[in-house]
Amino acid sequence: MKKIFYLTVILLINFAPIGISQESIVANHTIAKLNLIPDEWIDSAKTKLHIAYGHTSHGSQLITGMDGLENWKGNKYAFNEGGTNGALDIDDYAFSGASDLGNPDRTSWATATRNYLNNSANNDVNVVIWSWCGQVSSATESDINTYLNLMNGLENDYPNVKFVYMTGHLDGTGTTGNLNQRNEQIRSYCLANGKILYDFNDIESYDPDGDYYLNKNANDNCDYDSDGNGSLDKNWATDWQNSHTLNVDWYNCSAAHSQALNGNLKAYAAWWLWVKLAGWDSASGTGNSNSTPISNFVLYQNYPNPFNPSTKISWITVTESWQTLKIYNVLGNEIATLVNEYRPAGTYDVEFGIKNLPSGQAVFELSSGIYFYRLKAGNYVETKKMVLLK
Repeated sequence: MKKIFYLTVILLINFAPIGISQESIVANHTIAKLNLIPDEWIDSAKTKLHIAYGHTSHGSQLITGMDGLENWKGNKYAFNEGGTNGALDIDDYAFSGASDLGNPDRTSWATATRNYLNNSANNDVNVVIWSWCGQVSSATESDINTYLNLMNGLENDYPNVKFVYMTGHLDGTGTTGNLNQRNEQIRSYCLANGKILYDFNDIESYDPDGDYYLNKNANDNCDYDSDGNGSLDKNWATDWQNSHTLNVDWYNCSAAHSQALNGNLKAYAAWWLWVKLAGWDSASGTGNSNSTPISNFVLYQNYPNPFNPSTKISWITVTESWQTLKIYNVLGNEIATLVNEYRPAGTYDVEFGIKNLPSGQAVFELSSGIYFYRLKAGNYVETKKMVLLK
């Protein structure tokens, strides 16, 4: 006998614009653009920030990308250990006792961080960032909770240090793979708790034109399945490079396990994050005359997915607009309207569950299967798929 289910929608809304200190700071593909980095704040980042970075080969994409950017554009983007000659201070491979967030195990990095910060020689360090290599692909939900709890402990014990969270690199398993579920777990936590996130995975899921490849099983080398036959037959980065001009639209760098363009995007996102951490309020449009406000919005994959009895849908808006969020079944029939109102820039999430519909909407039978959620915000429209399993 079939059960009758109801939908409940719980709006968890934060109306403050991105850039306020208590809000999440998310470096993802929408900000991985060179013209979004304000010149006047680059010097501020060089003056204010002292960064310690722990990583292995995949994480080195930030460094090789930044190094290539400096070679291309000059000393404005200079960095070195110690911040000499007016450069940004980055202590690369800073930590002893762990290589990255999963090597030699999933906890040693936290001890290594404490030992590093407790050393008086590092009293000036005010930003700590660690990357994953491939360990998110095999992580369980419990493993990621361990990571999040250790990060939270560090934040509590070192309140003068900004800790940057990280997602794991693409592995070719697409939107349904364990990697994506675990990355969504990290994103959801950061959005819900006002954390700083360098969304490594999201940055390499899109080309500079905003075309999406995670749903085409893209991997860390930027290979993807163009025709859905299971073969990774094209490479979005090399295709984009071949259709654009070297040293005008992109620059060469040796991005480990990947392509130069991916290293470019990682560098742009890193410098955007550095100026944000130095105090730049991107939501206010404060930047140089060559910068343009971010016009894109970000709609994240719901988490958990598949779900039962509820799931969370999260998104970021960086301009005010009329926003609607609707749920549809596979026939295209509208199931529910979760949001339909004018909103300021901000970080939002909605919990979609199997209980009661919003007031005035009809009761219906919700069965297992595929559903779609669609966000419209100004001129931005995006649809994503979610799965209910009962």
